[in-house]
Amino acid sequence: MFKINRKLTAYKIVGKTFGAWLAPLITGFLLFLMKLIVSAFLFIDKVFFRVARKPNLKKPIVIVGNPRSGTTFLQRYLINSGLGTGSQLWQLIYPSIILQKIIKPLLPILEKISPARHHSTAAHKTSLTSIETDDVGLFFRYFDGFFLYGFLFAFAEKDFFTFFDPKQRDTSKRDFDWFESVWARNTHSNDKPYIGKLFSLSTNLPAFQKRFPDSKILYMIRDPLNVIPSGLSLVTGVLDKRFGFWSLENNIRAKYINRLYSALVILLKRFHDDWVNDRIDKSRVMVVRYDRMMSDFETLMDDIFLFTNHEPSAALIDEIKNTAENQRSYKSKHKYDLSKFGLSEEKIKKDCKSIYETFLTE
Repeated sequence: MFKINRKLTAYKIVGKTFGAWLAPLITGFLLFLMKLIVSAFLFIDKVFFRVARKPNLKKPIVIVGNPRSGTTFLQRYLINSGLGTGSQLWQLIYPSIILQKIIKPLLPILEKISPARHHSTAAHKTSLTSIETDDVGLFFRYFDGFFLYGFLFAFAEKDFFTFFDPKQRDTSKRDFDWFESVWARNTHSNDKPYIGKLFSLSTNLPAFQKRFPDSKILYMIRDPLNVIPSGLSLVTGVLDKRFGFWSLENNIRAKYINRLYSALVILLKRFHDDWVNDRIDKSRVMVVRYDRMMSDFETLMDDIFLFTNHEPSAALIDEIKNTAENQRSYKSKHKYDLSKFGLSEEKIKKDCKSIYETFLTE
């Protein structure tokens, strides 16, 4: 596998694609400074907290699935219902226990310069204090992962997808060690399990199960005709807000969208391949269909409680009934024009045929 300087390559991509040469230098310096500060406080944590020296993570629950498949709703609902603890965006960026105590009073100020300000709220509200995907923390720590590919490297003249594919370049030890360290820190003050969300695990779930043998996985699946254009809209919306994506030349947009589309399909098909070939321990995975979450929320939650060995309170059961009514009456306001992304219903159904046959048959 070839090696690349990710920071230098990203700088050239931003400059050539968006004509921005100065701002990335400033952003890069701030990220470097932030990483130095975080690293120093992570070291200091080890002096005062045993969990920082020897992470003791018990029975994590991880939600896996493509972006816009319902993973955010489910993660936030389970955490708000008291099933476990997750990480807010600022905790993923600043994972040190001591540093978090210092930064917490400053969050209203930091919100003004937060990367979340570029996030489209049409999909779901995001802020520094929102529960977010743990893939973000990996991006800020190592400037690596599918976030880096999806938001920047997919614009490059050369397609760098294989560089981020765990089958070609396996960084799972580094990544899983990091997740364990962060998750253990963020649950050190309570005995609840950690509830994470990692869409990137779709490509590498067998390795994760081997590393965390007591983990439970909730895999979200949604009709590709909905999830793929919604995912494309989410990412391009952020890029448009920050860089003016839809004002780029047609050939640049088309190349980027084609690569992002392919990556989203690969996420679906890689999990499917591991599933049908029994590389995944299915006893520790519960497949959750998006349509069931919307139409049959009460019984779905009963199944999740059974799967995670959680005993719900009477108050939570009542809350679930209210949520179920809202779910059944919910009508999405998002309408996606497939032609805007150079796609058609026939193409998506053909590319995702195996997904429909395995997970989305009645």
